[in-house]
Amino acid sequence: MSQTRSLSRSAARLAAVQALYQREMEDTPVPRLLKEFHDHRLGAIIEDSQYHAAERDFFDDVVTGVEARRGEIDERIAGNLAEGWSLERLDRPMRAILRAGAYELLARRDVPVGSVISEYVDVAHAFYDKRESGFVNGLLDSIAKNARAETGGRTESRAD
Repeated sequence: MSQTRSLSRSAARLAAVQALYQREMEDTPVPRLLKEFHDHRLGAIIEDSQYHAAERDFFDDVVTGVEARRGEIDERIAGNLAEGWSLERLDRPMRAILRAGAYELLARRDVPVGSVISEYVDVAHAFYDKRESGFVNGLLDSIAKNARAETGGRTESRAD
């Protein structure tokens, strides 16, 4: 895959996590949220920083997919948390990162597991220290093993 596409996917993932966080914070309806990101955030200049153009369709798929499958995704995340932990105990940015990553692992069979996990660990680095990034790595790896095993091991049909 080209470097440009890889960067646009990375930008789409980060934007999707930000959108999912905003959705949870403000209960913004998804169509309005998508429009706001399309018009004002994807590839925009914010506080003198140029944001890389995000792959819009990929961004839309992650945001709408998480919303459509939120119950299933939350169940998968909760099922992989340590004893005594609940999804509600995680802070909102962490929930957004895990939901987006879990969605890709469940629904985007075209994206290799390693790429999904690596990308969301990178997103976690934008918000957290190394310990939390390791948590994202472990939890998404656990979800991947279960989710991709259910489909007979089909995990990497196209490079991302």
